Amino acid sequence: APYYIATIYFGGGTPSQLSAEHYQKIFDCIAQHYDLSRVEEITLEANPDDLSADYLQSLKSLPFNRLSIGIQSFNNQELTFIHRRHDAQTAIRAVKEARKAGFNNISIDLMFGLPLQTMESFAESIRQAIALKAEHISAYMLGLEPEVPLAKSLEAGLWQACDDETAADMYQYLSEQLQAAGYEHYEISNFALPGRRSRHNSSYWKGLPYVGLGPSAHAYNLIGRRWNASDLHTYIKGNFVREEEMLSPEDNYNDYLLTRLRTREGIAKHDFIARFGQEKWQQLQQEAALFIEQKQLISTETQLQIAPSAYFVSDNIIRELLEV
Repeated sequence: APYYIATIYFGGGTPSQLSAEHYQKIFDCIAQHYDLSRVEEITLEANPDDLSADYLQSLKSLPFNRLSIGIQSFNNQELTFIHRRHDAQTAIRAVKEARKAGFNNISIDLMFGLPLQTMESFAESIRQAIALKAEHISAYMLGLEPEVPLAKSLEAGLWQACDDETAADMYQYLSEQLQAAGYEHYEISNFALPGRRSRHNSSYWKGLPYVGLGPSAHAYNLIGRRWNASDLHTYIKGNFVREEEMLSPEDNYNDYLLTRLRTREGIAKHDFIARFGQEKWQQLQQEAALFIEQKQLISTETQLQIAPSAYFVSDNIIRELLEV
C-alpha cells in the first residue's frame, strides 16, 4: 500500500449505532488496503445515549483512541428544543462511563445561539464541560437550513431566534472561560488542552488529502474533490460518486485562505509564497490592509492571522479576501 493513514474519523449520521463486530469488519477492510502502522488518532463520533458501559467496553477493544460526543448542551430545556434524545444526566454519565472504560481523549460538542439559551444556561454548560475535564471542546452556533423543522417553526413565529449580539457575547465568554481553564483556542470553533488538538481536523486545515468512504462522504486529493452518493441503497449498488470537480487555481487559493485563516496560526508567509508567489503575497497584504488597520487581522514578518477579538466575524473577513 503506497499511502499511509495518519488519522481515521467515523463521522455521522450516527456511527455509534454500529456494533463492535461491524467496526471490526471495517477496520479489517481498511487494513487490507492501507498501511495503518502510523495511525495517530482514530475518532468515533457518538451520541451520549448510545454510550452504555457495555458498548464503551466493546469499543475499547477496537483501535479507537478518541471519542467525539455530541452533547450540544447540558440544559434539558435546550436539548428538548433541538430534538436530542438524551438529557443532561445521560450526557454526564456517558462521559464518566467513557473514562471508566479507559478513554483518555474525549471531545465534547456544544452549541450556542440557541433560542431558549441564556448567558446563564450557556455558562452552566461550559462549566460542566470543564468539570468533566474534556480534552477537547468544539462549539458551534445554531445554523438553520431552510428545510429543517426548526427553521419552519421559526418562520411560523413559534420561537425567537437568538440575536447576533447575544451570540457574540456567548462566544466571547466561551473563549475567555475555556482559556482560563487551560484550553487553547486553536481554531475558530475549537478548543483543546495542551497536546489534544484534533489531529484529523487539523489535517483538513493544513490542506492534506483525505479519503471519504460511505454515503455522503467527501474526498480530496489535492487536485480535485468528490462527494459520494447520499442515498444508502444507491451507494450499496455501487454507484458511489455523486459529484466530482477538478480544482481551478482560484479554488485552490480560496480553499487555502478558508482553511488557514480559521486557525490560530493563520497563514505562514513562507508557505504562502512557496505556493502562490511573492506577487500574490503583496496582493493579499493590500486586500487585507483595511482589516489590519482595524486590528481585525494581524500581519507580522512571518504570518497573517485573524485577531482573536475578530473570530466571531471571521467569515465576513475571509469572504472579502477570496477570489471570485
